[in-house]
Amino acid sequence: MRTIQMVDLKQQYLKIKEEIDAAVLGVLDSTGFINGPAVGRFAEALSAYNGSKHVIPCANGTDALQIAMMALGLEPGDEVITPSFTYIATTEVIALLRLTPLFVDVDPKTFCIDPAAIEKAITPKTKAIVPVHLYGQAAHMEAIMKIAEAHKLHVIEDNAQAIGSDYYYSDGRTVKTGAIGTVSGTSFFPSKNLGCYGDGGAIFTNDDALAAQLRMVANHGQSKRYYHDVVGCNSRLDTIQAAVLEIKLKHLDRYIDARIKVADAYDAAFANHPKITTPFRAAYGKHVFHQYTLLLEGVDRNGLVDYLATQGVPSMIYYPVPAHRQQMFSSFNLPETELPVTDWLTERVVSLPIHTEMEEDQQQHIIQSVLNYINQ
Repeated sequence: MRTIQMVDLKQQYLKIKEEIDAAVLGVLDSTGFINGPAVGRFAEALSAYNGSKHVIPCANGTDALQIAMMALGLEPGDEVITPSFTYIATTEVIALLRLTPLFVDVDPKTFCIDPAAIEKAITPKTKAIVPVHLYGQAAHMEAIMKIAEAHKLHVIEDNAQAIGSDYYYSDGRTVKTGAIGTVSGTSFFPSKNLGCYGDGGAIFTNDDALAAQLRMVANHGQSKRYYHDVVGCNSRLDTIQAAVLEIKLKHLDRYIDARIKVADAYDAAFANHPKITTPFRAAYGKHVFHQYTLLLEGVDRNGLVDYLATQGVPSMIYYPVPAHRQQMFSSFNLPETELPVTDWLTERVVSLPIHTEMEEDQQQHIIQSVLNYINQ
């Protein structure tokens, strides 16, 4: 049995090695290292795939969210509603821009932001909502968009963990996550469902004027070279990474299917276990399983993690400390926040290996190792 990885990037690369090597060598031969042709081609291909009119590549997923907030004209003191149960990048950019985060609770089934909690948190200073499609599960965007429209709020989708996911509207429409809100951002960190071989990100919107503003902000605030209209930053996708992503995008649906197959096998193995809750799959969205996250009850989670390590099985806790309890927000003088579902989840979730190259003997070893510890 091969060594088990949380994400086996080596085996994934070997299956498309010829395509990737040719693409990378093509960039080296052209020497178009900054904004080379592959960047534009990838942006066009991703736009077609995701159904977003504009795709603006950038340096990473954190930049994508920051640029989105800057382009929307959010100002210090403006309130942004966001879940606390997410990777810190989602809320870090709010702090960086001196906006005010309003942390709200998540749905205990989907782990995504609770629309009812959003409604309760809105104040006259609220300007935006940042729903996170966590672990590959879409947030309830139809409900969120109705709230946003009623209160004239921007919606900034954090789609870093769910690119390729389909969202099913109640009227029968199907739309990709990342193409629903005012603007969205994603990450191409190597372990993502669509990952490059370094850092990378992109911003999506269907709004022409906003797209122009996003491009300016990402390019030193200039719409014309050496003429800087707004305060911006320097955030671009490297051409070599774009060439890698252009190839991998062609395989994304296959990668998603492979992840779902692994998730199905886990679900079957852990079904009806009294101490394990397998990931919920909301009827309104296609779960693309960036992570496979169990919810444990009556289990020593740290003991399980340590035991799995002795069996050669990696595991991760996403996320042990929610954003509203991070020291970085202590200077914001935020009101005391009670998020019982979030706190409950942080004590009980654990993620198992899931990736496109998982072999049956590897997965059976993972499953048996989990059950051996929990059933002892």
